This record gives sequence, structure tokens and C-alpha cells, in this order.
Amino acid sequence: MASATHLPPLPGIRDIIRLYRLRAKKQLAQNFLMDMNLTRKIVKTAGNIDKGHVCEVGPGPGGITRAILEKDIERLVVVEKDERFLPGLELLKSASSGRMDIILNDILQQDMAGLFPTELAKPWKDKPPNIHIIGNLPFNVSTPLIIRWLEQIANQKGAWSYGRTPLTLTFQKEVAERMVAGIAEDQRSRLSIMCQYLCKVKLNFVIPGQAFVPAPDVDVGVVHFVPLIKPRINLPYKLVERVVASVFHFRRKFSKKGVEILFPPNTRAELTNEVFEKADLSPKIRAYQLSVEEVGRIASAYQAICDRTPGLDDYDYRSRESLRELKELRAKRQEMALIMMGSSD
Repeated sequence: MASATHLPPLPGIRDIIRLYRLRAKKQLAQNFLMDMNLTRKIVKTAGNIDKGHVCEVGPGPGGITRAILEKDIERLVVVEKDERFLPGLELLKSASSGRMDIILNDILQQDMAGLFPTELAKPWKDKPPNIHIIGNLPFNVSTPLIIRWLEQIANQKGAWSYGRTPLTLTFQKEVAERMVAGIAEDQRSRLSIMCQYLCKVKLNFVIPGQAFVPAPDVDVGVVHFVPLIKPRINLPYKLVERVVASVFHFRRKFSKKGVEILFPPNTRAELTNEVFEKADLSPKIRAYQLSVEEVGRIASAYQAICDRTPGLDDYDYRSRESLRELKELRAKRQEMALIMMGSSD
């Protein structure tokens, strides 16, 4: 049974905000969660954190921080970019019985590898270490941050050099729904594949926007991630990311259209057909209808072509050279069509 730690009497979150004249900055997409019942529910979603080491991302005025410190944790490290929150966080630190440290830094720049004791590390095949990442993320940071962390999970770097460290994070409800969306669901997207090929992902609950101050125009989803022992696509992260981005560039159209932009115009048709033949898929299947494993087969076929075609993995269909080649190819096709029309006359 999880045990609790009683903190000494402290000012409430609203009192902290008034005391230090804190206001959410719109440019930082900040929204404060005042209801301690909800902050405790977020921490509960992370599982049993007793005797564990926790990193909280973007603690702000400290609502989730308090809920974490109420647990019998070994140590809490909070990473906060906005120095206006430091006095309130220092107050919590002084009440934490030496269990809390504060790092003033942008989480996108923070090296997570040195935050925890090395003796906590576990082999990747074992159960996750007693390390937890928890955070109510600003909307403008959440997606680029999880994409960065997914790459670190794939490469077992950063916080994942300790093992399969779980995460409990907040996102806009729409983004959270994309992460967990199944095959052919409306929200199925690039983010669905990237999250699900590396992690077991669960949308635990939704917080109404009105619970935040200031209230955003959207609701917020609380998502729990546990890295998989074996990724569902066993290929380099950058290659998977490239293929997924291309395939889902035209999410509702035939997946053939997305695969085509992986190749230069002069070989596009031939190599695209080869990909679908090797993947044993119809080029008319739409991106949102693809399973993770089917995307993996497309990626494997693409990798085989790259292995025999030096420089192909650096090809960018948006480059000037590529656009010029495409224009020339279309002009040749038009010229051939005119010749064929003339010969038929």
C-alpha cells in the first residue's frame, strides 16, 4: 500500500500566486492547475512512486510538486524555465526534508542522463527502474519535447540510459488522442505511429480546460508512456521518422502519394512500386489505415533501397534541385503526350 508524507503547513497554490504576483505568460503557453485533487490524480496515474526518484517538468507554482512530495519518494528534481516561480518552489524545497532539488533550465536543453544515481539503472529487458518523469507541459513545448524524448527512448539515451523510464505527461486533448489512436480512427496520425512503435501508450483521463488558470480553449489529456522492451519497428529512429513523416504527409490520400516523395522524380514511380511490392501492401491503402507493423514493412523496403542507393536517405523533395527535376519531368511528359496525339492524327 502506498504511504504518504505529511508536509508542514504551507500557503495554498492560489496564495503562492497572489504572494509572488505570478501570472501565466501567454507566450510560454502557461496554464496553472489549482485543484489538488487533480494534481494528485496525475501523480497517481504515474503508478507507485514510493522510494522512487522523480523528475517533474515545468512545475510552475508547484501544484503537482506538492502532490509528488506527499508521496514517500526518495528524491524529486524539478526543471523550470521561468525564474518567477523560484521563490514558491524554494518554499516547497524547504518543506521537503531535503528531498527536492531545483534546476533552472529549459527542458528542451536539459541533459536528463545525469539527473539520477547510476545505481538505479536496470537492463532494458528488466522492469522499468524506480524513476519517473511527470509534468504538466506548456502546449508549445509538449509535441517537440515528446518527439525528442522518443528518439532518446529509441537510442536508450538520456533518462532512458537507466532503463525503460516511464512518463506521465499532459497534452492538449487532441494531441493526446492522436498518440493513442488506433488503425483507421479519425485521429490516426504520424504521432500515433511514432509513439506506439516505441511505447505502450495510454490516455488515462481528460481534465476540462476550465480547471486551469487561465482556462485554455481546449481540454487536456493525461498520457502515460512505458517504453517497450522491443520496438515494434526494429529500424533506426531517423529512418522510421522520415518514412512516417512522408507517408502521413497525405494522411487521407493513398499512401503511395506519401511514399513517392521519398524518391527523386526520375526514379519515383519505379521505386515506389518496389516499396509496395516488398511490403506486400496495396499502394491504394490510406496512411491512417496502416498498422504500425505495416508502416514497418514500408520502412524496411525503403531501407533496402537506400542501402543500394548512396545519398538517397538525404533526398529532400522540397529542395530547389528536386523541384527543377520534377518540372523538367512533367514538361517531358507533356511533350510526349503531344507527340502521341500528333501521331494518332
